[in-house]
Amino acid sequence: MISFNKPPYVGEEIKYIEEAVKAQKICGDGQFTKKCNKWFEDKTGAAKVLLTTSCTHATELAALLLDIQPGDEVIMPAYTFVSTADAFVLRGATAVFVDINPKTMNIDENLIEDAITEKTKAIVPVHYAGVSCEMDKIMEIAKKHNLYVVEDAAQGVMSTYKGKALGTIGDYGCYSFHETKNYSMGEGGALLIRDGKNAELAEIIREKGTNRSKFFRGQIDKYTWVEAGSSYLPSDMNAAYLWAQLQKADEINENRLQSWNRYYEGLKDLEEAGKIELPYIPEYCEHNAHMFYIKAKDLEERSALISYLKENGVTAVFHYIPLHTAPAGKEYGRFHGEDKYTTKESERIIRLPMYYELDEQDAKKVMDLIHTFYK
Repeated sequence: MISFNKPPYVGEEIKYIEEAVKAQKICGDGQFTKKCNKWFEDKTGAAKVLLTTSCTHATELAALLLDIQPGDEVIMPAYTFVSTADAFVLRGATAVFVDINPKTMNIDENLIEDAITEKTKAIVPVHYAGVSCEMDKIMEIAKKHNLYVVEDAAQGVMSTYKGKALGTIGDYGCYSFHETKNYSMGEGGALLIRDGKNAELAEIIREKGTNRSKFFRGQIDKYTWVEAGSSYLPSDMNAAYLWAQLQKADEINENRLQSWNRYYEGLKDLEEAGKIELPYIPEYCEHNAHMFYIKAKDLEERSALISYLKENGVTAVFHYIPLHTAPAGKEYGRFHGEDKYTTKESERIIRLPMYYELDEQDAKKVMDLIHTFYK
């Protein structure tokens, strides 16, 4: 069976984990956490990067930093993972969903402004499949209405928008290092902070509401509880696993792009014949080959294709059920405007096997089966 996903592994992970264990520092903010934070700061240009226990927690941390309160509204696409909404709903906010651009599956930036009310506090663009949203327009709207922007860049590590790293354009950005992502620590994430003046409060909230980080840097004589907070520090063993992959970040990225391009070239004839649709990459975006999906005609055809692939040894999967159709989505959110594309397009997507070092022959088998299905 050809798996849909395999967690990335470059061969040095165990060595670094052993180093963390031998250093007798396996809790949060050890040597490998600090190395990863610095690597991302240097790579992305963010003023501050803090590893967290998950991307969900990175987004929760952003919501706390924005002081999201009951009654606030946060605009986002309904075509996203539940964590995008959860982080704000937990603070008492209402998730206001707007429709997507069917070409990119990202939030339609032209529909955001109409969804803004006096209760709106933030906009949360989600960079689906590592393909950037139209951030200039979103930032322009946010500035005009004095709103915050939190980028859900869970899938966007190593992707850019007009040369800027995703996650560094809004006030805050959130990365994921789940085992399904391009770079993994099993479970983990990171908060990217654009403005350095927000870094100290982020450190405090992340460190149980204490100024412990300043204490360890020797900036204060003792630490104490100074703010309401939580614990968002990952184990340094998890960070050690991630650190191994960051040493080969470009190699992983190039390998995935090769697989992505192989799929694209190998399935282009089916798109030209009107059988399927392939992903669209805007000119302003440099993507990271996080996923390769195709769009079938409709839900019935998608279900048949997934079953056919499974019968022939290939695991391909669909993706999100739009949040506004879920029980919690109806309770904690609302859809603004017409659902012209969100549900319809979500029912067409099939994600093909995609991971670091995907075997070329396996990819060929996947493509051959798809061609056979559409004969």
